[in-house]
Amino acid sequence: MEAETAHATDEYGIPVIPCPSDAARRKRQLIIDAAAAEFLAEGYSAASMDAITSRSGVSKATVYKHFGNKERLFLAVIGGILPGSCAGPEPRGAALADAPDLRAALIGLTRDWAALLLRPDVMALRRLVIGEVDRFPQLGRLWYRLTYDVNNGPLVEAVTELGRRGKLDAPDPGLAVQQLVAATVGVPQLVHTFAPATEVDEAELTRVVTSGVDLFLARYAAS
Repeated sequence: MEAETAHATDEYGIPVIPCPSDAARRKRQLIIDAAAAEFLAEGYSAASMDAITSRSGVSKATVYKHFGNKERLFLAVIGGILPGSCAGPEPRGAALADAPDLRAALIGLTRDWAALLLRPDVMALRRLVIGEVDRFPQLGRLWYRLTYDVNNGPLVEAVTELGRRGKLDAPDPGLAVQQLVAATVGVPQLVHTFAPATEVDEAELTRVVTSGVDLFLARYAAS
């Protein structure tokens, strides 16, 4: 039974690490914080278990006792960070159907979403997952699922409802949302993913998002 627990994973293939006792919880958190900093700074291959041990102030034996090996430590730590990276403004997709000004509501929603995704910590995590997705495809699957559930899913529901109310004419709400995201959030996200030194220009970000929303409405607003 202990062997099975030690190798247990969730539906995405992320290791399930049993909760420690109260006495061990502080050490566990020190390890997680140190590993996150090391992996984000160095990537998986260059990250050193010795460096993680040094950063955490916890013995190497304790690190291995909690997480088993470097691979499980990486998956558990980065997989644990990903849900928080999607957290931000409350999902407002469902509220779009009742917005008195749909254009303004879409601009506000996608502008806030873009600001979240362009945060340095979120961008660093995104680059790390992209860089390691061939080695750890489970992280890519988890990121995609979280992004859909937190952001795209509510928007699909809203576009569907707006269609029912005759405000939008989008026969394929899922495709319409993908196009909205690509034309608003996707443009600045792509730039900052591969050009990390690029500063966020707030005026330019608003211009891009507004143009993307106008493009979306030009295609899908009911006549």
